[in-house]
Amino acid sequence: MADPQGFLKTRERELPARRPVPVRIRDWKEVYEEQQLDTLQRQAGRCMDCGIPFCHSGCPLGNLIPEWNTLAWRGDWGGAIERLHATNNFPEFTGRLCPAPCETACVLGINQPAVTIKQVEVTTVEQAFERGLVEPLPPERLSGKTVAVVGSGPAGLAAAQQLTRAGHTVAVFERADRPGGLLRYGIPEFKMEKSVLDRRLRQMAAEGTRFRNGVEVGVDLTGPQLRDRYDAVVLAIGATVPRGLAVPGSQLSGIHQAMEYLPQGNRAALGEEVEGQVLATGKDVVVIGGGDTGADCIGTAHRQGARSVTSLEILPMPGEDRPANQPWPTYPLIYRVASAHEEGGERVYAVSTTEFLDDGEGHVAGLRLVEVELVDGRPVLKEGTEREIPAQLVLFAMGFLGPQQEGLLQQLGVTVDERTNVQRDKNFMTSVPGVFVAGDAGRGQSLIVWAIAEGRSAAAGVDAWLTGATGLPRPIAPTDRPLTV
Repeated sequence: MADPQGFLKTRERELPARRPVPVRIRDWKEVYEEQQLDTLQRQAGRCMDCGIPFCHSGCPLGNLIPEWNTLAWRGDWGGAIERLHATNNFPEFTGRLCPAPCETACVLGINQPAVTIKQVEVTTVEQAFERGLVEPLPPERLSGKTVAVVGSGPAGLAAAQQLTRAGHTVAVFERADRPGGLLRYGIPEFKMEKSVLDRRLRQMAAEGTRFRNGVEVGVDLTGPQLRDRYDAVVLAIGATVPRGLAVPGSQLSGIHQAMEYLPQGNRAALGEEVEGQVLATGKDVVVIGGGDTGADCIGTAHRQGARSVTSLEILPMPGEDRPANQPWPTYPLIYRVASAHEEGGERVYAVSTTEFLDDGEGHVAGLRLVEVELVDGRPVLKEGTEREIPAQLVLFAMGFLGPQQEGLLQQLGVTVDERTNVQRDKNFMTSVPGVFVAGDAGRGQSLIVWAIAEGRSAAAGVDAWLTGATGLPRPIAPTDRPLTV
């Protein structure tokens, strides 16, 4: 454990401050200021000798949280990063982007504020990079086997790094011009600067992972061609089919999916020219969907100079305390304030959009809303509560239905389940021998920690299939389901 009396001496939970709103909305830099190391180490020292560390159950990666909390408290950053990397390839990503189900499972959190696990994690990896403790780990010998990983999001990158270190020759195919998937073009710069991603990609390239950017597998390279060239294939293509809203006026211009809008904003923030960019400047913006993607849209719209920003959620406003039906150590549905919400705008709950209003020229001018109430757990429209709000830009952030079926999946002939996710066995292999799946394409839309855990587990399955056995860790089974989804 860390300090035996740490949770008694330091009872308050302390996180780094966010930069002032008027300052941060004028740039695209990360919103958090740096936290003093001694403060961070005191927070790590609050990790208690709880006997059974339920934070492990909250994290699908099986992170050794009490171990690296103790090492961080001691200032042993080399030991801390070794224990952190033992279960997590990319703690600099999860330390910024994960909603931290480990913290809601923290034993200290039963009657005190939970340990700041996520902040200890990201500080540990940043200290390790700063001190030159993160180096490439190329394999000692090559297996002679080749693996194609399709998709370079967190699941694909985790699988690729594990398989490269196991000695296989790995090529990662990415249809965008640069690797990273949603980490690059879906996550705004103010949540994770892309220099953080590029730093890890350089390590992977130095280890031997090969990146094939600008190649859309299923179009530029067919599924059968991929199978002919490689001994195994890992599908890490994500759940990319967005959920729409089939109400009158949904075809109007000015209505876009979040994943049309956010990648353009990311490119522009990095200084790229974006032809025909969708901008929020001077507009009334409405974001439909109250999750992380919706918050990303809100923060981006603020930085683009939106006149107003309103987010809509069909469910009632959650409370600030853990509901009785979501007891510790589950991840509770409570009211949370992201950095983007601090920056302005209005959050409207328990409403449904019944129509998009036309300005007379085929462009959206507003939305017609109606209040809803839950009846037996289902939202029901309340008569007489209709109202209209203005909008010249509407963004759908309502999640995704599954992976794209046309093209690669059809060419490979893999079986999908009733939710259109790719079916796989206990070793993450699909119905086609030698073709594996990891991440949202097989699991359905989920968290970054689940994507990395699935990538690591799929890599173990691939390694065992290619060589007959594996020493790679396998954090989860395909039947595991997150408590948060």
